[in-house]
Amino acid sequence: MKYALTAMFVLLAVQTAAAEPAGFRSFAIPAEHHGREMTGAVWYPSAGGGEAVSFGENGVFHGTRVLDGARMAEGPFPVILASHGLGGHIGALGWLTAGLAEAGALVISVNHPNSTREDFDLQEGLKHWTRTEDLRAALAWLAAEPELAAIADLSRIYAVGFSAGGWTALSLGGLRADLEGYAAHCKTAPPSPWQCADLTKRGADLTAYSPTEWNAGRKDGRVRAVAAIDPALTYGLGKDHARELVDKVLLIGLGSIETRLAATDFSDTGSGLAARLLHAEIEIMAPAAHFSALPPCKPRGPAILAAEGDDPVCDDPPGTDRAALHKRIVARIAAFLGL
Repeated sequence: MKYALTAMFVLLAVQTAAAEPAGFRSFAIPAEHHGREMTGAVWYPSAGGGEAVSFGENGVFHGTRVLDGARMAEGPFPVILASHGLGGHIGALGWLTAGLAEAGALVISVNHPNSTREDFDLQEGLKHWTRTEDLRAALAWLAAEPELAAIADLSRIYAVGFSAGGWTALSLGGLRADLEGYAAHCKTAPPSPWQCADLTKRGADLTAYSPTEWNAGRKDGRVRAVAAIDPALTYGLGKDHARELVDKVLLIGLGSIETRLAATDFSDTGSGLAARLLHAEIEIMAPAAHFSALPPCKPRGPAILAAEGDDPVCDDPPGTDRAALHKRIVARIAAFLGL
């Protein structure tokens, strides 16, 4: 996938919006568990200044307005760890990270190595446990940066994510995966985009993974709440897998039963995860589809995707308004986290 995997990391100068956009700063930090650096960014409530830019904009997608290098508002602010989807990029969730920062949070996100548009290896990217280590490393970096630590309330740490990033957030919150259960589901699952047979077709081999690594608990006790949008990898789980999960969980599903992506459907017609998380808050937003969580597309976006043989991720169910949907998601998560 190309544009389907997310918007490119491009910053273009734009005029300042009437409402104060979130502050934004990019970074590159060591990721010892990958043996190389990883890039990311922080979004924060702004006190003005900086350069107004459109983050994540390219020929297909509109970007998100932020103030690069803006002064930081006086904190402290709760810290949100944000995770993008498989083959995604922090630019694809700029609307979410910037929106939560504007609501009053310090948000940090990374381009997960082996799992971004420009750095993609499906077999390595499906090692979901490395994503939790990515965000732990980013949190450690943030806590060691005096200017950021000064506005961070490290007693209020939350995790949010979309698709595979939704699983990352749930994993940090204490949900355990089950390789055998997922593989058993794949033996009977019908072909569906980004699910089982399709993953195999794209080069993934579930038998190559270590059950010990796949199934190990990745809970971070500092994470007090989790919000997951269309989370992946939720098949084959039972109530025991959620035994250590934090009490405060929000699951947001995109689309009606007719438009849900099977790979991330947590309802009774999908993985059934929602029914096993009895304390979770559930919100289904429609009209929408899984890729409605990507940035709004430009008029020529669908034609560019078609010309490149890419997935039609600009196609939404009739009546879908991506910009309005994104605002609704931000507002729901902000209220859930008490921002």
